[in-house]
Amino acid sequence: MKSLASIFNRGILKENPVFILMLGLCPVLAVSVSVVNAIGMTFAFAFVLTCSELTISSCRKWIPKSIRVPIFILTIASFVTILGLLMKAYFPEIDKALGIFIPLIVVNCIITGRIEAFASRRPVVESLFDALGMSAGFGLAIIAIAAVREILGSGTLLGAQLFSPGFQPALIFILPPGAFLVLGIEIAIVNAILKRNKNRGGQA
Repeated sequence: MKSLASIFNRGILKENPVFILMLGLCPVLAVSVSVVNAIGMTFAFAFVLTCSELTISSCRKWIPKSIRVPIFILTIASFVTILGLLMKAYFPEIDKALGIFIPLIVVNCIITGRIEAFASRRPVVESLFDALGMSAGFGLAIIAIAAVREILGSGTLLGAQLFSPGFQPALIFILPPGAFLVLGIEIAIVNAILKRNKNRGGQA
């Protein structure tokens, strides 16, 4: 149980795919103009990553090494197609807001990397916890970025107005430069937390 817990926790902070590994930043920066969009992308990412890791992990012994990458891509693409159809049918507004970044999940290097480095070599249960941990880490990162950008750039949170009508939002935060600025600040904060925890562990 401790092993599974460590696998899950690793994706949240120590190996956070956005703040630490800095992978898949394109959808993070583009979609994080609002918390609603960030939540939608989190669930889309988690669905594809979890289903893909479980599928590859359960079939790993029968996948020839010489064609493993095409099989990985085909598996991911299959679940992205399923996701796209489900979102168009049941969540059309979120699907429209996320736009091209839903089909682009196929080439998201976080998903490909976790399948190659973890799911193709580990049992199903461990792959499940890895997928959930990485999804949680991705979600926390993109939602944290989106919250700052939406509050400072629009004066809202989840679409609700937070300030008086006289509030002047800093529009830079909903533009691409604002996304990079917020990402850099939050990466610095996470690194400072990890460094402090490491120093405390060394002193103990």
